[in-house]
Amino acid sequence: MSPLSLDLLRTFLAVHRTGSITAAAQTLGLSQPAVTAQVKTLEATLDRPLFDRLPRGVAPTPAADELARRVAPGLDALDEVVAAELPSGEAVHLGGPAEFLSEVVMPMLAPLVRDGLRLRVTLGLSDDLLNDLAAGRLDLVLSTIRPRLRGVQADPVYDEEFLLVAAPGVGPSPEPLVAYAEDLPIVRRYWRTVYGRRPSMAAQVVMPDLRGVLSAVRAGMGVSVLPAYLCRRDLAAGTLVTLAEPEEAPINTGYLAVRSGAQARPAVARVREHLVRELRAARSF
Repeated sequence: MSPLSLDLLRTFLAVHRTGSITAAAQTLGLSQPAVTAQVKTLEATLDRPLFDRLPRGVAPTPAADELARRVAPGLDALDEVVAAELPSGEAVHLGGPAEFLSEVVMPMLAPLVRDGLRLRVTLGLSDDLLNDLAAGRLDLVLSTIRPRLRGVQADPVYDEEFLLVAAPGVGPSPEPLVAYAEDLPIVRRYWRTVYGRRPSMAAQVVMPDLRGVLSAVRAGMGVSVLPAYLCRRDLAAGTLVTLAEPEEAPINTGYLAVRSGAQARPAVARVREHLVRELRAARSF
């Protein structure tokens, strides 16, 4: 490996963008020791430190910021050129939460797919997907958290509204509770916003898929807090009812994130513009 090989620079850029040796290793498909060794090799070659080690992650030195500023445009442009030569080069790689992409985003993209768009979709948690975005594995990510990664631009594009729901005849007690996770992240946020306190109950059913939670609630297993976009058909059909009508329903803002340089690809720019327009037109889900 030459001292300033593209592999060294790509690894450096992944660490700089993610702020973490571990996250860079995951997005590059390398081991953590391999990433550490490559960073040390580059530091030795340049004869200057590039990162300060922190209890959690790393912080770039001024030299690292300058190096990233110089090499990022060229590496991003090179990756785009290489991708354009591959059979699937024009495919747009989109990441996001499984439920929102399946229920909301895919129907929005149907016209573009019918018009020839090649689409590859990755489902997962926002933190993981944003790390993949920063490292160049994804072109666009719909994130439920505000991205704070170098080399990533993000715009707020929609709001998720949350409802306390149950099958008819179940409730109004908030137990038994069906939840997405043991620590009740969605329920906890709803309780704090609507009732001004933490929920005191524990989940009787836990399923890490909101569509599964919806199915369990619909079957009468208990109550839950779910995004409105998942519930609307059931509410209209009467198979679910709301158990509370707060003056202001809890919301969570969603962001559309793009990797710096990726918008140079016409297909990526087209999908981004289309989603920004469609999501902002609907605004709340």
